[in-house]
Amino acid sequence: MSLTSTTRLTPARTMVFAIAAGLAVGNLYWAQPLIEIISDAFGVSSTAAAVLVTVTQIGYAAGIFLLVPLGDVLNRRRFIPLMLTLSAVMLAGAALAPAYGVLLAALGGLGLTTVGAQLLTPLASELAEPERRGSVVGTVASGALIGIMGSRTISGVVADLFGWRAIFALAAVATVIVAVVLHRIIPELGPREPIPYPRLLRSVFTTIAQHRAVPPTLVISAATFAVLSLFWTSLTYLLTADPFGYTVTQIGLVGLAGLAGAIAARNAGALHDRGWSVPANGAATTLLALSLLLAWAGRTSIIALIIAVILLDVAVQATLVLGQTRLFALDPAARSRLNTAVVVANFLGGAIGSALAGPLWATGGWTAIMLAALALTLTALTVWTLTRARLATPPVRTPTSDRNGPA
Repeated sequence: MSLTSTTRLTPARTMVFAIAAGLAVGNLYWAQPLIEIISDAFGVSSTAAAVLVTVTQIGYAAGIFLLVPLGDVLNRRRFIPLMLTLSAVMLAGAALAPAYGVLLAALGGLGLTTVGAQLLTPLASELAEPERRGSVVGTVASGALIGIMGSRTISGVVADLFGWRAIFALAAVATVIVAVVLHRIIPELGPREPIPYPRLLRSVFTTIAQHRAVPPTLVISAATFAVLSLFWTSLTYLLTADPFGYTVTQIGLVGLAGLAGAIAARNAGALHDRGWSVPANGAATTLLALSLLLAWAGRTSIIALIIAVILLDVAVQATLVLGQTRLFALDPAARSRLNTAVVVANFLGGAIGSALAGPLWATGGWTAIMLAALALTLTALTVWTLTRARLATPPVRTPTSDRNGPA
């Protein structure tokens, strides 16, 4: 696709895409700091309440696989706002849920439909000039991570002030507003080659098989996201226990440290533009391991934990952005399907991480959490070490590489 003044991704559009991505992904995490409050509200155990996070992530992984590939064939100016509108309906259902089972169903539906960020990221890559692609993807992906971190802080504050239902109601209104704005600013692009839906889904797997750099990238990203989810789900347990005894609002404010890390790593994609993607990925994974060691050693110090949070989120953001940008460079005609692969892997990893949090905390506390997180990180680092040459494989340019449709 040749870019014109009406389709090019301007800095203003990039910022709106980043904000929309942050809200869409943040919708997945409103419940995370509210586990204890929801547990008390519905009279269920903390373990049962934590399932809300897991079900949302599993729903999200399903939505990514079933819906995001459609970004390679459908009109995204209509499709992305539609998905956001459906998410708003699910958020309203969560706000009004009369029972735990209804809330569980609403959050599962929210996970399934809140795929806007993962439709926007490949679209941003498509609309960006090639020499700025890494930076643009980094900005939009950074918006998504800021949404994850900011959602915890906002959720805790709103819950303390107005009750846990209020955050879902406010998010529903904000999501509708963003849907309207995106419908106005997403450009009309050229016609896209139709592909039957079953073949489109199958092509996700064939696209993975065609590119030798994809499987190790998926493993590294999934392990990294599992660490992120395990860490943040478990941090709630740590900060509510002695010696901290923090309230929901105080726990949410710790999320501001994560925001600082996300902002600091905002330009990670620029490292890809400079040809440093693979070595930077290894450095980021090493930094992740060091942040976990600091989080364990400083488990009784909020200052040490905040520093660990910043380092952890810088490392995670850099790893995820670099992996996504490398995948988008492999096959421009299949960016949505490649994004489907990496995000499904990420959020399956995230679901595993959040599911492990409760049992690990119950059996071994923070030490067990950190050992599991470190094992996942070392797995990612081992895969990176063994597959550096594959990860650095340049994309194969074809005559259809820049068409606005599947090859």
